[in-house]
Amino acid sequence: MSDVTQSADTPGRPEGAAVVVGGGLAGITAALALADAGVRVTLLEGRPRLGGLAFSFQRGDLTVDNGQHVYLRCCTAYRWFLDRVDATSLAPLQDRLDVPVLDAEGKPGRRLGRLGRTALPVPLHLARSLATYPHLSLAERAKVGRAALALKGLDLADPALDAQNFGSWLAEHGQSRRAVEALWDLVGVATLNAVAQDASLGLAAMVFKTGLLSDPGAADIGWARVPLGELHDTLARKALDSAGVRTEVRTRVTSISLNENGRWDVQVPGERIEADTVVLAVPQRETHDLLPEGALDAPERLLEIGTAPILNVHVVYDRKVLDKPFFAALGSPVQWVFDRTEASGLREGQYVALSQSAAQEEIDTPVADLRERYLPELERLLPATRGAGVKDFFVTRERTATFAPTPGVGRLRPGARTKAPGLYLAGAWTATGWPATMEGAVRSGVSAAGAALGALGRPRDHLLGVFEEAA
Repeated sequence: MSDVTQSADTPGRPEGAAVVVGGGLAGITAALALADAGVRVTLLEGRPRLGGLAFSFQRGDLTVDNGQHVYLRCCTAYRWFLDRVDATSLAPLQDRLDVPVLDAEGKPGRRLGRLGRTALPVPLHLARSLATYPHLSLAERAKVGRAALALKGLDLADPALDAQNFGSWLAEHGQSRRAVEALWDLVGVATLNAVAQDASLGLAAMVFKTGLLSDPGAADIGWARVPLGELHDTLARKALDSAGVRTEVRTRVTSISLNENGRWDVQVPGERIEADTVVLAVPQRETHDLLPEGALDAPERLLEIGTAPILNVHVVYDRKVLDKPFFAALGSPVQWVFDRTEASGLREGQYVALSQSAAQEEIDTPVADLRERYLPELERLLPATRGAGVKDFFVTRERTATFAPTPGVGRLRPGARTKAPGLYLAGAWTATGWPATMEGAVRSGVSAAGAALGALGRPRDHLLGVFEEAA
C-alpha cells in the first residue's frame, strides 16, 4: 500500500490535532474529552469494535457479554461516561446496596445472608447488615467492625501501603480465615481480581474505604441491562461521531515518532497520520513497544506490571432457575452468578453467567472439565437447576483481564504525562489510584485528556466536574 500522509488538523487550526491509540474505555474517554474541547481527534483501534475488554458478541441468537461488569455509585467517572454516551438509563444503579450471599455448606435456614446498607451515616449504615450476617460468628462480626475502623484510618497517600499485602494486614487485625472468605475476599476478589494475600494493601484499602466507608450509598451496585456492546461500542461510536471524532477500527498502529516539524507521526498500514498530541490507550506491553526512546525514565517497568485472568462460565437452562438478578456464593468454587436472560435476548429458559476472578488455576481448563465442575456446584447452590435441561454451556476467557494488583505494583504504574512533549498514557493500568476497573479506565482517559488540553492551552472546564467528583 502507498504511504499516505494525513494531517489530523482542521483548516485554520494549526495546533490541536490528536490521535488516540486504542478504543477501549480509556481511549474513548480521552477522545471524547479532547473533541469536546475543540481538538480534532482520530481514534485508532486494532479490533473490529470499540469497548476493549468490556464487549459483546453473538452466539447464535444470544448476545453475550465476554464477562460480567458492574460499577458502584462511587464510580463517578464511569457514571460521567455513561451520561456522555447517553446510556445512564441502560445501566441503572440499585436504590440501595443489596447483595444476596448464598453458602452452599450452610445449615438449613442459614444458607442465605445479605450484605446491604441503611440510610444511616458511615459506618452505621452497615451495622444492621453485619449484625445479622449469618455467615460469620458473633465474635467474627465484632472483629470485622474493628478492622473496618482501622482500615478507615489508613492514609491512602502513604506509599508504604503499596508494599504490604492485604492478607497479612487482615490477619494482624484479627480476621479469621472464614471472615476473609465470607466478607473481605467476597468483595475484594471481584474488585481487585486477587485474593487478599496477593493484593496490595494500598489498593485494597482504596476499594474498601471508597466503596464501603466513604458515603452510605457509595457501594450501591449498577450493571448494564443491555449488552455491553450497546454501551461501549454502539452508543460510544454515536457519541464519537457526534463529537466529530474520526474513528477507525481494524487499524493497528505500528509506530509513533516525532518528525522534523516537531509533530507526531502515527504509522498505520498504508497511512501516516500527523498530530500534535498522541494518547496511547493500549495495554502496558503494547505501550512499551510503541514508546519512543526517552519517553519514560524506566520503560522496562511497564513489563513488570503483571496480569491476572478472569474466567466466565455461561449456562443456558430450559427453565427459570434463579429468581434474583445476582448473588455471591460461599463454600463453593462459584464466586458470583448473574442472570443474563433479558440482556442476552433469550426468549425461553434462563441464561446465567458465573464470573470467576483470580482464575489462574482454571483459565486454561478444558470446557468439558469446567462443565463437570460447575454444573453440580450450581445444583448445590440452586435447587431449581436439578432436573433442568442445559441447552448451552460455554466459557469465555480473558487471560490478561486486568493488571495484577500485587504489592509493589504502585511504583510501576506511570502517570498520564511522559517526557515526550505531546505524548500521554491512558489505561486502567496507569496511576489512577484505582484497581483495574471500568472506573479506573475512564479516569485514566480523563487524566490524559486533561494533561493534553493543558499543554495545548485548550479549555478544560468540561472536565472539572469529573475531577472534583473523582478525587
